Amino acid sequence: MQQCRLVAFVTLLIVAEHSAVSPACECIHFTSTFGKTSGTFKSPDFPRAYDSGIECLLYSFVARRDQIVELSFRSFDVHKTHQDCLRGDYVKAFLSLEKGGEVNEKTAWSHVLCGELSEVPHRLYSSGHVALLEFHTDHRPSNHSGFMGTFRFLDRRLFLTDGQKVAGTHCDYLFASSNFSLSKGKFFSPRFPSNYPPGVSCNYRFAGRSQERVRVVFEELNLQKSDVSCLEREDIVRVHDGAVRLAPVIAAVCNQAYQLEVLSTGPDLLVRLSGTSPAPGQGFRATYEFESTSDENLQYLDPKQSESMMNPSRVINAPTAATSGSGGHAASAPLTPGAAASTTSAVNCDVLITSDEGKNGTIASPSFPQPYPPRSLCRYEFQGRGKERVQLTFREFNLYHAGGDENDCESSDSLNAYVHLEGRSEKIDSFCGNNLPLPLMSSGSKLSLEFRGAVSSRHVRGFQAFYSFTENFGISSGRQLSAHPCGFEFNSTEAANGTFSSPNYPGYYPRDTECHYLFYGRPGEKVHLHFTYFDVEGVLPCEATSASDYVEFSNYMTQDRKYSRYCGQLKGFEVESDKRTFRVTFRSNDRLDGTGFHATYHFRPESEPNLRKPFTSAAAKTTIAPAGLALCWLLVGAW
Repeated sequence: MQQCRLVAFVTLLIVAEHSAVSPACECIHFTSTFGKTSGTFKSPDFPRAYDSGIECLLYSFVARRDQIVELSFRSFDVHKTHQDCLRGDYVKAFLSLEKGGEVNEKTAWSHVLCGELSEVPHRLYSSGHVALLEFHTDHRPSNHSGFMGTFRFLDRRLFLTDGQKVAGTHCDYLFASSNFSLSKGKFFSPRFPSNYPPGVSCNYRFAGRSQERVRVVFEELNLQKSDVSCLEREDIVRVHDGAVRLAPVIAAVCNQAYQLEVLSTGPDLLVRLSGTSPAPGQGFRATYEFESTSDENLQYLDPKQSESMMNPSRVINAPTAATSGSGGHAASAPLTPGAAASTTSAVNCDVLITSDEGKNGTIASPSFPQPYPPRSLCRYEFQGRGKERVQLTFREFNLYHAGGDENDCESSDSLNAYVHLEGRSEKIDSFCGNNLPLPLMSSGSKLSLEFRGAVSSRHVRGFQAFYSFTENFGISSGRQLSAHPCGFEFNSTEAANGTFSSPNYPGYYPRDTECHYLFYGRPGEKVHLHFTYFDVEGVLPCEATSASDYVEFSNYMTQDRKYSRYCGQLKGFEVESDKRTFRVTFRSNDRLDGTGFHATYHFRPESEPNLRKPFTSAAAKTTIAPAGLALCWLLVGAW
């Protein structure tokens, strides 16, 4: 580390005359010239309070030209006097110094930071080999400690996309499967892990061979942090189930995602990044793999065969008592010796069910409709593709329960349901006793069930459920739109009235899901909505700070300030459009669940007056329900 006046390192970092960065700046210079690839940096006198009246202190980080700079804040405490951090004390980060580190009055900073550690990015990355921090404090004394962090110089080649760049484009790539190319690899947004440039438009096309499909995993995706609908966002990543933009959209992300997995239906897939925001995000890093559909040698394990129970190494290629269906493909993962329990009374019946050979069927507990054997342990894994979701509807449910609290499934035979979110398996519910569970739906293309039957009784029959791989999210009305993963159009030329509902209604709606309901009337018409049931997890004002799911209304495709968000448990209410078009958007996060909503719609003349007063959130009252569940109860007074 070297402390210097600005002119002392002008050959490495040129600051133009009349620049926004003062030529009188003091500087602290970090360079890889002498082989140092990491270290620490901190504000003056850290961890004691920094001085007031620091006009300009520059921290310069200069790596080799084949490297980029990573800055990590371990502590950050800079006095915040304004929300935009542009006045008072602040740290400006210049991360896109492409022209040899030149800074002048036209140079745009990437971030302006102030406040506490929780309010700033913990890591920053340069797009080139130079990064610069400018620390400024005003003349008002404060008792804030400043900042401390670490820096590293990283090999730029770690972030090179494996595909073939399309000539004449900025960031279009082709990934073609052949005997002479990699069957798997990685790809990145421009400049990753630094922010992508404004106005970016990138296409990543994956062209597999026949009998292949494409699996893409977004290990990290950061556009803008918000819970706003993707219809209202400027930056978005769309995944098309085909080679062209007109192919159905099977995933759309406009905020943040981790370990998001997408599996194509056929051999082609298109990933598009569009960014018009003046404040671009970090972008994404992702992996891809061309998978052969003919490699799947799926097999069956028959839990009714006593010979297979005694010899768990034997796999029987026959339909099982646990799965059946017309064309549905159900299979057990082959078991290795010793994988099942050590006695003949234990049953291991792992089952894999894919949508490749059938879209629906039935699963059941071992030996159903007879009592299941003691010490049963069965795992049912469902794998769809494209925009498919797994939907389960239970037909019978009768498990052994020792008594006591009927909702206590920890000490009873039970069926546990898991969805896959951000690379982890998340339990969404446990079922026990003899109450028929509500329908279930996966958040993505995967769903897992785990059946634990410790006790056998001649009085219990187990369970039976119907499964289906569905693309319509369990929404049977309207015309599904291919431009959205979950979008439906209701046109008065096709039906003047009808119903619509949340995904999987009356069961729990899936997590991390966004659905749009678009209403189009004839000229001179408006649409009237009557919500007969409403249970959307959240508390007022239904924002990200309260981890709330919500329903949003708008007379436009963008946000309509006339309407606030709706969430919680509401009595029946009505909403009416101003003109012929109207939008309803439902959005759930990855937290808790609700049973959603059900509503009717009716197109009628604009001249027809409202029969009821519109619902307003001013009448809302929040209460805390038993068992610690925060619910939003809205009491509507006058109608």
